[in-house]
Amino acid sequence: MSISARTAAVAAVTIAAVGLVATFIATRSGTDDRFAQCRRGVVAGGGGNIGGPFTLIDETGKTVTDKDVITGPTLIYFGYTYCPDVCPLDSSRNAEAVTLLEDRGYMVTPVFVSVDPGRDTPELLAEFTDLMHPRMLGLTGTPEQIDAASKAYRTYYKIQEPNDPYYLVDHSTQTYLVFPKTGFADFFNRDATPQEMADRVACFIDVENGKK
Repeated sequence: MSISARTAAVAAVTIAAVGLVATFIATRSGTDDRFAQCRRGVVAGGGGNIGGPFTLIDETGKTVTDKDVITGPTLIYFGYTYCPDVCPLDSSRNAEAVTLLEDRGYMVTPVFVSVDPGRDTPELLAEFTDLMHPRMLGLTGTPEQIDAASKAYRTYYKIQEPNDPYYLVDHSTQTYLVFPKTGFADFFNRDATPQEMADRVACFIDVENGKK
């Protein structure tokens, strides 16, 4: 597959994934959405079946669960360190949003879940996340563990030409906001700016903490 064709395929997959998630959230929403004021556009709340328990391996090699990882407001992104463009840009954007939130007194944990367990070792993830943000947590695992976590968050990924050492991985690119008690709150697409993310996340946190 040519680069242009592969790029088009990835774009199509991403657009489809965004549509599926948005439709799912909208159709699952009830009439009482306490986070309604924090959302963008007409996408309503709900999404009770997005997210859930997972068991993965952190960048120190320790086995962790969702309870260990999601201890406060958390932004979760699924990608891979060998990604040539999208993942570094999205992760950098997420890190900038977290820094903006820190400046405003909000502590949010950025998490990077690898969808490339064959290459993304804990050590490699640590190097990647340390470049992005000092508190960004990298997670990997067995193919089965990664698959289970991906399915829990309704994400998509597919390894292209696995016999090629420089293979690419098609994957969805949403960033998920989750809380320890209420779970999934909302997602952010690639077009969200760091400032927009910070503003919306702050709104969600205020509502979650009963300040709005």
